[in-house]
Amino acid sequence: MSKGTLFDKVWDLHTVGILPSGQTQLFIGLHLIHEVTSPQAFAMLKERGLAVMFPERTVATVDHIVPTEDQSRPFADGMAEAMMQELEKNTQAHGIRFYNVGSGSQGIVHVIAPEQGLTQPGMTIACGDSHTSTHGAFGAIAFGIGTSQVRDVLASQTLALAKLKVRKIEVNGTLQPGVYAKDVILHIIRTLGVKGGVGYAYEFAGTTFEQMGMEERMTVCNMSIEGGARCGYVNPDQVTYEYLQGCDFAPNGEAWDSAIAWWNNLRSDANAVYDDVIVFDAASIAPTVTWGITPGQGIGIDEPVPTADIIPEEERAIAEEAYQYMNLEPGHSIQGTKVDVCFVGSCTNGRISDLREAANFAQGRHVAKGVKAFIVPGSERVKKQAEAEGLDQIFLSAGFEWREAGCSMCLAMNPDKLEGRQLSASSSNRNFKGRQGSSSGRTLLMSPAMVVAAAVTGQVTDVRELI
Repeated sequence: MSKGTLFDKVWDLHTVGILPSGQTQLFIGLHLIHEVTSPQAFAMLKERGLAVMFPERTVATVDHIVPTEDQSRPFADGMAEAMMQELEKNTQAHGIRFYNVGSGSQGIVHVIAPEQGLTQPGMTIACGDSHTSTHGAFGAIAFGIGTSQVRDVLASQTLALAKLKVRKIEVNGTLQPGVYAKDVILHIIRTLGVKGGVGYAYEFAGTTFEQMGMEERMTVCNMSIEGGARCGYVNPDQVTYEYLQGCDFAPNGEAWDSAIAWWNNLRSDANAVYDDVIVFDAASIAPTVTWGITPGQGIGIDEPVPTADIIPEEERAIAEEAYQYMNLEPGHSIQGTKVDVCFVGSCTNGRISDLREAANFAQGRHVAKGVKAFIVPGSERVKKQAEAEGLDQIFLSAGFEWREAGCSMCLAMNPDKLEGRQLSASSSNRNFKGRQGSSSGRTLLMSPAMVVAAAVTGQVTDVRELI
């Protein structure tokens, strides 16, 4: 009887061979590209006189450098315009599907592929972006890769990778009101550490994940990489199939029934053997916010900023660095900390369900004086859907700015940047020094609902007080 995990099954099905290095040559079913990590890869192909082997297996969009206010061409930023032109030229030259601005389907790469049904269970997926782990929510094995690996996939549709161990992370129970998928993954990372997942794939299991919608599962898998895991996934189930059915690239008719039978076979076996198993209780998770300069430096909103004496010795140096950089007082509550900028968006939390929940807390309230708050849909389709539901009007009435689709202030490779020592409440995925565009800017990661709570009160606030 099989004792395999989904990871093992998908890995084995896509193994081309074992290389002399001991690594596996893995076939990649779907390759996603964008404007930042692809130009050099295409240049390498040209230098070697190589073509793209399977252009129909590569899909492109533009997201990192796209302005979310004025999108008229040429872009005001000359480098951004050059990247845009390079992607347009390369996709046309190699016959690659490209979702450009204004196509109706442009957006953050990890938003557009799932919403169109390009991402499916049992796939191997690669993209030159850290947060490719997002696609694991569908029961896919998805890897963020570097530029030279982008070249390899374009040229051969394969990657050389060492096989990972598999850790099962089980969360059981019902989340408290005001606690979301973002809080769950921040809690896991804070507990296991930013290096805890090195060498592992994370399988997210248990009743809590079973109760989550697909977009919540995407949020969790998105941040697997922040916990050191190379990828994270959830076994496909009826929730997955209901999300995919009717999507542009999903199977249909008889092929749909065959696909479901196949996908069900890929699920981890009931007696699957794992390298490690860790169990969490959903009821113990509170709204969570980062206080430091790594996603692992997080606390429940009702906890004080930790003092050095309760931090493991090997983490104290970076904690001291965080105290100084963030200007937060150890032992004191983070609640009441004044915020300057509030951002809802990114590949972590820029989907329609995120915007709906944010709108629930924005309705009937107003952004506090002196706070800049803005909402950035993850794709043109998300923006259109939100506007059809009137969410844009709720946000505008509450004093939020309503933007075009893009990565925006998640990483600030576009005009959306922090200034000076501004402190940001952000629904994105990284709080590294300078991450949001200012070398001294500060970032607190939290759920979209918590970002809205901060925006309307002007300070870090427990969203449960607004329920």
